[in-house]
Amino acid sequence: MIHIDILTVVPQLLTSPFSASIMQRAQDKGHVKICLHNIRDYSTEKHKNVDDYQYGGGAGMVMSIEPIAACIAKLKAQRNYDDIIYLAPDGKLLDQKICNSLSLARNLIILCGHYKGIDERVREHFITKEISIGSYVLSGGELAAAVLVDTIVRLIPGVLNDESSALSDSFQDNLLSPPVYTRPLEFNGWKVPEILLSGNTKAIEKWREEKALERTKERRPDLLHE
Repeated sequence: MIHIDILTVVPQLLTSPFSASIMQRAQDKGHVKICLHNIRDYSTEKHKNVDDYQYGGGAGMVMSIEPIAACIAKLKAQRNYDDIIYLAPDGKLLDQKICNSLSLARNLIILCGHYKGIDERVREHFITKEISIGSYVLSGGELAAAVLVDTIVRLIPGVLNDESSALSDSFQDNLLSPPVYTRPLEFNGWKVPEILLSGNTKAIEKWREEKALERTKERRPDLLHE
């Protein structure tokens, strides 16, 4: 089982993504435990503020180091963590290799940024891995955390009904997935490729490999050079 602690100032944003479908079943089966921690609970301010003005001036508030440090210290006193991850636009771009690696971890902390960002000292002294889910900016790290957790949990053995399904996903071999079809056999004159009806497993696999390569060359040629 993997234990994931998520630090956030708006935990309600993460309630829904983890309470349905695969994520809920993974928790019910004991494959993952996801715990949400409200950073405000660790604030010593009267009104539970967790941000302050920037030194040097500038627009936007910055998340303070004290409540974040207090929360991390409490969690680290309970277990050893493989990584403490900060979700940031300037982090390393998330890819399947990172997901595969993190799925082997036992304990993870994920810190969701908010406002203008977090005090740089948090990044310097607590964070072990910084991840971005794309070259754009969100209002906070919560949605990115939901994406990251989903990519990790679905790779844990036993989470998906067919464990081989994750192994054939796009990006696993630096290739996009080939086209897939289901019933009906024909719709509006559009037919399923005959090869998929042949029952020839070897030929079907060869067709899928060729289609995966063809699609990757067309849509994501950059993957072939990694």
